[in-house]
Amino acid sequence: METFDQYDATYENESLRKFLAGEPDDLPWMQSWLSMLGEAAAEGRTFARVRVVTTPLTDYSRFGVWCSQFTGGAGEDIRYLPRDQAEGLPKHDYWLFDSRKVVRMHFDDGMSFLGGEVVDDPAEIIQYNYWRDAARHHAVRREDFAAE
Repeated sequence: METFDQYDATYENESLRKFLAGEPDDLPWMQSWLSMLGEAAAEGRTFARVRVVTTPLTDYSRFGVWCSQFTGGAGEDIRYLPRDQAEGLPKHDYWLFDSRKVVRMHFDDGMSFLGGEVVDDPAEIIQYNYWRDAARHHAVRREDFAAE
């Protein structure tokens, strides 16, 4: 789950600039991720995420919706949940692996990624699974969200 409207990922900066300027971009920073998604999909593995977003979308969130067409094409299921419908969900990012392992993401005040913290308490893992399921239930598929 991604919960922030802006991240500071320096590898994205040039692509974000091009997106905002309406210039074409082949997203060089994303190519290894797209390859990995395609390989995983071919092996029957799934990747899914929910992005909690403020509406109207920030420029960065619009960029994320645009980028997600490529990850979706490679096999990732991305859904969007407007922030006003995310009551009761965490206000931090996390990854959930096979419903059994949680990595909580940490960022500094400037939204630069600091690292992940493995959560191994079974009760917390159950809670993260619940949040995932609730978010996915209320979220809108990328294609439908982008069409709006």
